[in-house]
Amino acid sequence: MSTLRPGDLNRPDDAIRPGHRGRASGPISDLGFTDLQAVMKAAGEATRLRILALLCQAELTVTEITDVLRQSQPRISRHLKLLTEAGLIERYREGSWAFFRFSETEGGPAAIRDLVGRLDPSDAVIARDSERLADVRHARAAVAQSYFRRHAAEWDRIRKLHVADESVEAALHAIVGDGPIGSMLDLGTGTGRMLELFAPQIDRGLGLDFSLDMLSVARERLDRAGLRHCSVRQGDIYDLTSVRDRFDLVIIHQVLHFLDDGARALREAALVLRPGGKLLVVDFAPHDMSFLQEEHAHRRLGFAPETVTQWLVEAGLEPVSQQTLAPEQGSDGKIAVSIWCARDPRVQMAQPSRTAPQEVA
Repeated sequence: MSTLRPGDLNRPDDAIRPGHRGRASGPISDLGFTDLQAVMKAAGEATRLRILALLCQAELTVTEITDVLRQSQPRISRHLKLLTEAGLIERYREGSWAFFRFSETEGGPAAIRDLVGRLDPSDAVIARDSERLADVRHARAAVAQSYFRRHAAEWDRIRKLHVADESVEAALHAIVGDGPIGSMLDLGTGTGRMLELFAPQIDRGLGLDFSLDMLSVARERLDRAGLRHCSVRQGDIYDLTSVRDRFDLVIIHQVLHFLDDGARALREAALVLRPGGKLLVVDFAPHDMSFLQEEHAHRRLGFAPETVTQWLVEAGLEPVSQQTLAPEQGSDGKIAVSIWCARDPRVQMAQPSRTAPQEVA
């Protein structure tokens, strides 16, 4: 699970026009007359257009949209239902909340996103909605900051025990390289740091985590960084059936030691890779810090290189590399960090699709 750093939740908001995604989108597919008419009819009503402009900037709940637009919840819910049925937006549940986001599929949604992205941010209606959206973001930031303050001390204590994050991230970059990645899945995303780290190289990033508190922290982090092409969801690392064969890169960063069945998690992760895709696993090397089990719910005190390598082979993957990073001399670190890289052995018949992976329901 990725950890927070001082200042992670305090960076200034990026200036984002509605529709900005970080990386350039591909060409918009041609539409038939009937399809174009349908999506334009769905998007053309004033309130629905305002909703689309908001969802181009952030994932929002019904309550948050109601707060911004100052309309009744039943009215907003009806508009959201129409936009969902038209395929322009997507709905997903996270605990007791339902979040909405602009659809990342091609065709009609891409055409409407392009049009919404051309809205003048200084327009009176858009500017007023953006101001109220900023209030929603500040409220989210307060929740994330509260969670961070409650847990920062224990995270910092654990971080001091192992190899510096900067060294691990540099090693990950060396393995992945500087080229475009396509789609990326971060399992046990935690604070969303891995998504942020590789955001410049990916067309679409998705992070899954079971903890609603961590998801609120990750969502705030990505929102502040302006990473509209990255999103997070609540999800089960043992059940990834809805995203089979969809990702060029999957990362499991400091997660295995929390799990009862790491081998099963790797088997699930292998199934979401596209042909030729890579799986990166980052976790502790074997150590004797038993208090981590007693106080921080660690199920395993690290992993021998051959253990995870064997799990990867059993998952049907081809091991590519394994390295162990020792703590820096003179540091407080006592735990080494290991990195495994494996690939899907299937032949990649074409370049990775530049379209977004389907979201987890």
